[in-house]
Parts: sequence; structure tokens; C-alpha cells
Amino acid sequence: MLVNVLMEQRVLQIKEDLELFDNDLDKYEYIIDLGKSLEPLDKDNEKDENLVQGCTSKVWLICEKKEDKLHFKANSNAMIVKGLVYILITLFSNLRAKEILDINLDVLKKLNLAEIITPNRQSGVVGMMKRIKEYAQALKENNEK
Repeated sequence: MLVNVLMEQRVLQIKEDLELFDNDLDKYEYIIDLGKSLEPLDKDNEKDENLVQGCTSKVWLICEKKEDKLHFKANSNAMIVKGLVYILITLFSNLRAKEILDINLDVLKKLNLAEIITPNRQSGVVGMMKRIKEYAQALKENNEK
């Protein structure tokens, strides 16, 4: 399936980037640097209804539909989480709702993020992925009406 190939390519690129660093601290700093390049989220969108559940830090996530594809924007009040958000947005943006729904959410394992981020952060990443899937599901259901 084409989307799985696209997702695999995106995952492989991020994984290769992370593997350039020999130790976890350097990987951690790299993830923080990714977060610095996160597109700013309008302050109007930093409201409770856009908060992701399951995150220790605050994460606001919104979804916009452009030409039948979903685009995600987000922000967080924690530097490392901003980097994780950047990774997820890179993986899931510019895909159709059905494509997102067809993706297996074992990204943490593929990226080996579990080795360098705490269980609470891992839980937050899972919460963000679930929220992305919820957006995709809602859009799919809306399109079927």
C-alpha cells in the first residue's frame, strides 16, 4: 500500500537522523532542536478543547483539511515534547483520513523512542497519535454522510 511505503520512508528518515547520535543525551538534544522548528500555533488555538489527553505536559493539537488531506499543527509548553510533536506532525501530515486510519501506531518501537524518553512521555506520544486518529475518524465519518 502506497501510504505505508510513504510512512515507512518518513519513519526511516527520522530513525536514521536519530541514529547519527551516539548517546541518548545527544538524541534528546536533537529532538529538542526539532521542536524549535515547529510552526507556531495561533494562541487562539491554545484552548482546552485542543488539549491532548494523556500528556503530562500541555499539548495543543489541531487539524486542518486541505485538498482531502489532513495537516496537523501543534504546540507544547515543554521543549522535548515540542520535538516529539514535530516528529508526529511530520509523520502524519499530508495524508488522507483513511490512510491515517490504516496506519499501525507502533511508531515508538520503530523509532526506538522508548529507549530515550520516559514512560510518561511515551504515554503522551500515544495520546497524540490517538488524537490524530480521532481527527481522521471524525473526518472520514463526516465525509460518509
